[in-house]
Amino acid sequence: MKTTLHKFALSLERGLDRFQRQQKRSRVIEAYAGYATPTALVARGRVLTSLRKQNPAVDASWLTNLREMISLFLTDEVADVTVRTGETATTSDEEGYFTLSLPRETATGWVPLPVRIEGFEDETQCFVLVPSPEAKFMIISDIDDTVLETGAYSLARNLWTSMTGNILNRRVYADAVRLLRDLSEEGRNPVYYVSSSPWNLYSFLTRIFARNDLTRGPMFLRDLGLSEDKFITAGHGSHKGASIQTILEANPTLPALLMGDTGQKDAGIYADVIEAFPDRVKAVILRETNDGSDAADKSEMLRIRSSGVEVFHGPQMPPSRDVARLLTSET
Repeated sequence: MKTTLHKFALSLERGLDRFQRQQKRSRVIEAYAGYATPTALVARGRVLTSLRKQNPAVDASWLTNLREMISLFLTDEVADVTVRTGETATTSDEEGYFTLSLPRETATGWVPLPVRIEGFEDETQCFVLVPSPEAKFMIISDIDDTVLETGAYSLARNLWTSMTGNILNRRVYADAVRLLRDLSEEGRNPVYYVSSSPWNLYSFLTRIFARNDLTRGPMFLRDLGLSEDKFITAGHGSHKGASIQTILEANPTLPALLMGDTGQKDAGIYADVIEAFPDRVKAVILRETNDGSDAADKSEMLRIRSSGVEVFHGPQMPPSRDVARLLTSET
């Protein structure tokens, strides 16, 4: 049954894509913040026929917000077009996504890369974060219920909060803002975000972050599209674990702090990461949501501690000085 549904959904999506390509000729790039490896700059984005923008109002009704949120998922992707920066080129995939990898330069901080679609003159700046050589550690943080109140531990609450709010009324945790600001030390120590939220929410999330002064960093979100071998995409745990692996491998000399929450069982994901990458993670922070930590959470925290990694957990973020001391210790 699932295989039949997968084939039907894939055929329907491809039919809609063909119709949209025939009807619309415009092409634009939605740029995502990229990251650096020891040898490369990795620029990321998506080719669409148009960008969807929200115009939020403080007093907007939940129904108005719902309509605007739904519009973010009604994207018209453009596959099989050439995207380039300088002499480096690639082709957008079936969902419009592209990744450009080019040799790393000496510049650090947010490095702009002019990217364009072949046959079009307009350029889009894709910014890539290159950590400072003075960085002491990095922070890899979940988003939902770690820095942004969502209620992801309950599907009904998650959908209601996510789909009926807007960038003006979504709540960002003030203690997370302070902790990331303090640990980042004005950008010296890089921050990365991992989430099971779809890429369709990228601009929505970045606007919330900017409005609330959350430390800027590349996001690793999830593709909810269909493909030949996947119905939707991999699950929450495998996506988050794979994203953390990518970030650790991109920054092989930096110890890491992992931030998450108990609502989506981040403790187990982080315990697996620590076992796969011994001596790379120095500390874990878990915000306790809903009823706090259950037996499974406590078991996974014990597994983390048995690896020699400290775990901070509770409804509030710990003091930054306590976390920084662990991250910069030699033991």
